[in-house]
Amino acid sequence: MRHTWRQLLWFSLVLLLLSGTVRAHEIGTTRVSVAFQDAGMYQVEIVTDATALAEKLEASSGSSLPPGTGADRLLELLKGFDEKFRHRVELAFDGSEVRPEISYSVEPAIDAVSAIAATIHLTGRIPRDARQFTWIYAWTFATYAITAGGATQWLDGGERSIPIPIRTLAPPPTRLATAARYLQLGFTHIVPYGLDHMLFVLGIYLLGRRARSVLLQVSAFTIAHSITLGLSMYGIVSVSPRIVEPMIALSIGYVAIENIFLSELKSWRIALVFAFGLLHGMGFAGALKELGLPRSEFVTALLTFNVGVEAGQLAVIGTAFLFVGWYCARQDWYRDRIVVPASALIAVTAVYWTIQRLSF
Repeated sequence: MRHTWRQLLWFSLVLLLLSGTVRAHEIGTTRVSVAFQDAGMYQVEIVTDATALAEKLEASSGSSLPPGTGADRLLELLKGFDEKFRHRVELAFDGSEVRPEISYSVEPAIDAVSAIAATIHLTGRIPRDARQFTWIYAWTFATYAITAGGATQWLDGGERSIPIPIRTLAPPPTRLATAARYLQLGFTHIVPYGLDHMLFVLGIYLLGRRARSVLLQVSAFTIAHSITLGLSMYGIVSVSPRIVEPMIALSIGYVAIENIFLSELKSWRIALVFAFGLLHGMGFAGALKELGLPRSEFVTALLTFNVGVEAGQLAVIGTAFLFVGWYCARQDWYRDRIVVPASALIAVTAVYWTIQRLSF
């Protein structure tokens, strides 16, 4: 037992040293869409947290934003910081940067816990014979989605996009094409981009040596997140990402810590996993809202995205079983050498994410 806790301590210390580089995606703060029009014009729309953006702009000028700043004042600040805003945004065609026209709008928060939203439009003419478009947005420290030409990229703040081919308006995709696209988006939202959701699924997997216990937990999680994903996308349930994202991180930490102190599945674990699944479903909905759903194929996109999420979760469980569970779970040392150290790593990471998301 002494050896186990020594391992636990070393794993935790290593993770703390590396925690500055460990991140999960942040949901609901920034999204970007790009459109190329038949008239030879381009339009980029950024939707982001107006207060967070204004705070960064103020900080870059050596000042600070007064707490409780309203939508009208935030709009004035964004317009006043136009040149500074441009310094960390880059639009380029075939490698040559262009200077767009920029307009700002700010909408008041819809409720007491929602963020004040800023919508920023960048427009201009596409250079003649241009073939590719690239994009950099460095006013966010999180991962965000950029959608263009029917494809979505997930970028870290300040990262240059993969070159986007310039296309004019295309006919709407078929139902099959929509299903294939959202199936892929659901899967990639878990693997490789959803590190937090992957760690939660691994936390579920680690406690149960038997397939039945893992199946019970995963089934409860799947049913729960499917419920809130659907309700959120239809607008029946709406909870601010500022609440959902820290709670998701806490749910990961709780499951991991419970793994350390419990050696077998308890009845309450299923109920807790179900409750945590409700939270994760709202997180999935936040990602899906960023990507957008086609009105003509809303149900198709929603269902196939959820199927893609399930496929991603099963891929995580299958990989864990193949590399760890298939042989190690039957060994006497499995708990001391695998479950406890791995759960400690997950717990420390979750605590780091909770603090990060509460302060963002």
